[in-house]
Parts: sequence; C-alpha cells; structure tokens
Amino acid sequence: MKYQTYPPHQDLSSMIQCYWTLEVESSESKEKQQIVPDGCMEMAFLLGDGIKRYVSETEFVMQPDAMVIGQITKPYTIEPVGYVNTIAVRFYPYGFSMIHNVPMFELSDRETDLRILFGEEKVTNILKDLKNSKSTEDRIQCIESFLFSVLNQKSNLERVVHLVMESLTETRGSTSIVSFLDHDPAKIRDLERKFLKRVGVSPKTLGKVIRLQTALKLMLEDEPNSLTQIAYDSNYYDQSHFIKDFRSLTGLNPKQFWQDKRFQLSTLFYQKK
Repeated sequence: MKYQTYPPHQDLSSMIQCYWTLEVESSESKEKQQIVPDGCMEMAFLLGDGIKRYVSETEFVMQPDAMVIGQITKPYTIEPVGYVNTIAVRFYPYGFSMIHNVPMFELSDRETDLRILFGEEKVTNILKDLKNSKSTEDRIQCIESFLFSVLNQKSNLERVVHLVMESLTETRGSTSIVSFLDHDPAKIRDLERKFLKRVGVSPKTLGKVIRLQTALKLMLEDEPNSLTQIAYDSNYYDQSHFIKDFRSLTGLNPKQFWQDKRFQLSTLFYQKK
C-alpha cells in the first residue's frame, strides 16, 4: 500500500489542503476499509479496477471513476475490487464550494459523479488526460488545469463562517457556537444554514469531527495511553463522550482502532508526517 501527499499550486492553496495518491496491489486489497471522517471533502479519480461502498452489511454501490466525496458524518465502508490506483484532491472544509454552487449538504455521506456536476465532456477529457499521463506530477497538472477552468472567483465565504471555522480549528473542535453568537437563536440558525451550504455539515458536526481527528493523532503517536487520558487531551468531557462520538462517526469502538484491519487506510491518513 503506497500513500503519498503533494502540496497544491500556490494559487489554489486557500481551498486545497493537498493532493494524494494511493496505490494498492490487488493481492493487498481484499479487506473492507472503514474511512474515518476528517472534516474535508475530496475529489477522487479512480484509475484502477474500481471500489465498492457499502450501504448495508451486504449491499453496496460502485463508486464512479470521477467523483466528489462529501462530508462524512457516519460509518463509511469501502472495499476495492482489485488493483487500486487513485489520485485525489483533499479540499479544506469550505474548499469545494469555491468551484461549485451546489449546497454542500446535498453531497454529504456519499459520492457524486463529477459528470453530474461539471458535464460529461469536461470530465471525460480529464479522465483521458489522467490515464495518458506518465507521472504523478503530470496528473496533478491535469487536475489543476481542470480546477482553474471551473473555479468561480465570485464564490466567497461569509466572514462569520471563516471566523467560526478558525475558532473550531484553534480550539480543536471545542468552540461553543452558542456563546460565540451571544446566544442569539436567529444568528445561530443563520450560521447553521451557511455552514450546511458552504461546508456541508453543521458547526457542531464539524467540531465533533475535529475533536476525533485530535484523538486519532494522539492514539497513533502514543498507543499505550489510556482512552481516558486521550479523551481529556482531545477536549472531550470524559471517556464515555469520546467513545460515543467515535462509534457514531466510525461504527466501531476506539479500542478496535489499533487491531482492526478496516482502519488500515485511515491509519495512513492520520499518521505523523
């Protein structure tokens, strides 16, 4: 399993966290993988044999070869059907809204074919270019050309969304949105509507995901630490609060994180750079 990240073009760095590639030989890709939410949306191009996403224990859908994956807020299980060769864009939480005006909540917890969003011809062309490219650098240039062609310069976030997102990041997901907006119900509802449109999830859900990211990084850095200590260091009220959030977002218990093969891919994403 080969996973690699790459920085974005400077002019796209305000909306893109990184590009990443994943290559897995068919002999290694037989296990289901549980994807842990990270608060970001991703645009992925599948250049290998295809990937299933399970909608129940036994039912699945095949992911499109060119797709955007919306915010993940509940258990999300995938399984490669053979050789995996993927290149993807990891957007900041608000990033995808800069290139498309679809309400972001409509994309949550599923994959959406890019052809639906950008048209058959444009997506067919970029897939052809990606498959004909000789290197990762060439593929990144193809993706950046695509992004520049669809970038909507007029798409700007409202200031309040920026402020709340910055606060959530700085406090590792623990900002009190009620206090932030002076307990004004009208302001809170307005902020939630803007978050759903621009980010795809509510401020509360994004805060929950950011706290989980903090906990996962601590678990990977220092495995022997108790779950109670990790919970407190990640700004959870207590261990039971941590376990409850972990289960709601991944479908499993945090004690299974180190042993369960379904977390193998997520471990790569969260390991220390």
